Amino acid sequence: MPSNLVIVYHRQPYEEVEVDGKIEFRENKSPNGIVPTLKSFFGRFESGSWVAWKQAEDPSNPDFDRVVEIDDQYGKYTVSRLPLTAEQVKSFYHVTSKEAFWPILHSFKERYNYDPVDWPTFREVNWAFAEAAAAEAAQGAVVWVHDYNLWLVPGYLRTLRPDVKISFFHHTPFPAADTFNVLPWRKEILESLLACDVVGFHIPRYVSNFVSAARSLLDVDVAARQKVDPEFAAEVTALSERSVPTLLNYDGRQIAVQASPVGVDADYIDSIARREETATRAAEIRADLGEAQLILSVGRTDYTKGGIEQLSSYERLLESRPDLRGKVRLMHVSVPANRNMTVYENIQTEIEQMAGRINGRFGTLDWQPIALISRAIPFEDLVAYYRAADVAWITPLADGMNLVCKEFAAARVDGDGVLVLSEFAGAAVEMGSALLTNPFSHRSMDSAISQALEMPKEERRDRMAALRDGVHRYDIRFWAEHQMQALAGPSGTGQTRPAA
Repeated sequence: MPSNLVIVYHRQPYEEVEVDGKIEFRENKSPNGIVPTLKSFFGRFESGSWVAWKQAEDPSNPDFDRVVEIDDQYGKYTVSRLPLTAEQVKSFYHVTSKEAFWPILHSFKERYNYDPVDWPTFREVNWAFAEAAAAEAAQGAVVWVHDYNLWLVPGYLRTLRPDVKISFFHHTPFPAADTFNVLPWRKEILESLLACDVVGFHIPRYVSNFVSAARSLLDVDVAARQKVDPEFAAEVTALSERSVPTLLNYDGRQIAVQASPVGVDADYIDSIARREETATRAAEIRADLGEAQLILSVGRTDYTKGGIEQLSSYERLLESRPDLRGKVRLMHVSVPANRNMTVYENIQTEIEQMAGRINGRFGTLDWQPIALISRAIPFEDLVAYYRAADVAWITPLADGMNLVCKEFAAARVDGDGVLVLSEFAGAAVEMGSALLTNPFSHRSMDSAISQALEMPKEERRDRMAALRDGVHRYDIRFWAEHQMQALAGPSGTGQTRPAA
């Protein structure tokens, strides 16, 4: 049955588990992620489908199930699975997406690696996604494409199915034009994105950067712009914008561009935080600390996350403040993003070496300054740590949004705790009540963590109240509603946020 809504995303919308020799499809372990939210859209349409890839030893194998029917709590929908070989996955995802695109998107030109890119394979995979979406879409359907590794899908899809409405959401930062234009394929990518009806980004800065890049190479006119809502421009941060384009004219078409910051399922996190077992676990964590304060840092092992810079700041803190030795502890959770990639392996090694040096230099038989965790923590346990921590220290060098900081605020049902947040995380533009810091500045980083540890209770609670209010109002459901406004038609698209 043709689908009125087709979601195109590289991940499958479930986890495959083998039970007694048979494959079962189960819900993703983290119900707080983006996948459940995307699936929730299917209930708003008569029929829906999801297009993703699945690694296959032999893509031509007739026994490979290219289309599977799913019936879960979100309704009935089909999943069209594209069989990719291990070589295609490595080329398309690990090399082109992660070694060429990722550093440019996060403005790390020095880490950009063009040499191993196989652009024909990237085109081939994107064409396969576009063909699958075209085959699933009903006449006039909405096709919603997600993220930079599918940049070419909109352009191919527009050629295959000019009748459909195409929306694209960018889950990473979009860099300034002079950085984006390092990519040799810049014009082809921009022309594809401009084949969309709607292009969405997290924050106004990324919208402005995209428009600037498009206008640097193509005859694109800004047809409309608007002032950024005060709630997203109250604090002057590194990523602030005062106004933002909302409508573009290109090649006889109009394209809406909009900022929609992704949120978290704040109510779900709140409910976990209020469980008796969570409170008990948080109390146990506090008891183990004694009188010491707990600083919590959570992120992936990635050069964009600023783990090295953060540990350096912590070492300087212990150097300059002998009174804090034995009185503070850093729990640094750094989960390897991809163990098959040397660039991440090197960073993980450096983090482990730094943590070992700091513990060796300052630790005693009774106190270790750093607890380094290099594995994923079950979400329920993580919420207990959010509740127990005195400070959440989230200081990426670049981050499209960052949901950890929002999870921390949502978990603080006690109304206490301090969030130290990098100005270069997209979340900073809507979380001005955090203690904002510049991770490129030693002075800024060092003073922010010192201030957080010494902040008076009244100020902590005032800041946290504002953070919790924003996280609950601009949660994942709010993002979903804003996206539905954009998908519905030109009226209501391009807004910084929907009317409250």
